[in-house]
Amino acid sequence: MFQVLLLDNNAAEEVKVHEAKHVNFVQVKEHLKTGGSVFITSKDSQKQPYSSAKARAKLQQIEKDLWIAFPT
Repeated sequence: MFQVLLLDNNAAEEVKVHEAKHVNFVQVKEHLKTGGSVFITSKDSQKQPYSSAKARAKLQQIEKDLWIAFPT
C-alpha cells in the first residue's frame, strides 16, 4: 500500500492524499507538469522484510516502471 501526496504550488498549499496498492504514474506526471510536487511513501504496516536479492529485483522493476512512465 502506498500513500501518494500531491502538493499544489499555490498560496493555499493544498495537499491531496491518495492511498492505493499501485502508484498512478500518469496522475503523478500530470501533477508535476502543472508545477506541483509529489511525495510517495509506502505504509509501514505493509512493509515486509526483503532479502537483498529481492530488494534489488524490486528496485530494478521500479526503475523500469519509471522509465516507461517518464521516458527521456
